[in-house]
Amino acid sequence: MSDQEKTSVDIKKIKIPVPIINPETRAFWDATAKGQLLIKKCSDCGKVHYYPRNICPYCMSDNTEWLQCSGKGKIYSFSIMRKAKVPYCIAYVTLEEGVTMMTNIIKTNLDEIAIDMDVVLDFVDNGEGSALPYFSKV
Repeated sequence: MSDQEKTSVDIKKIKIPVPIINPETRAFWDATAKGQLLIKKCSDCGKVHYYPRNICPYCMSDNTEWLQCSGKGKIYSFSIMRKAKVPYCIAYVTLEEGVTMMTNIIKTNLDEIAIDMDVVLDFVDNGEGSALPYFSKV
């Protein structure tokens, strides 16, 4: 087994939870099944926000619209769970669009993960009609 295989997240060994989908988040999860990441943008104050919700957290307006993201970002903060049955990395990633989201870093050597590392969106199908937005090293 190579060093890469020893220190890289094996996503196939991790049970992916099925998200709870409600009317407010349905468009978000439907988009993930198509390989798209959506965030919300407020049409009144112009700010973007994530997690998906209809009310803008900045001005409380319900005049929001979906915005497709580029899928590019940088790691803001991270923590590696080396003692887990299957080691993994949880991280906050700041997208080019300005929002920061909690996610996992996959298909990346755990020893190479660093703050400000460029990452790209990498969806993992959950087998239930949607996918989870994870990130990998560019």
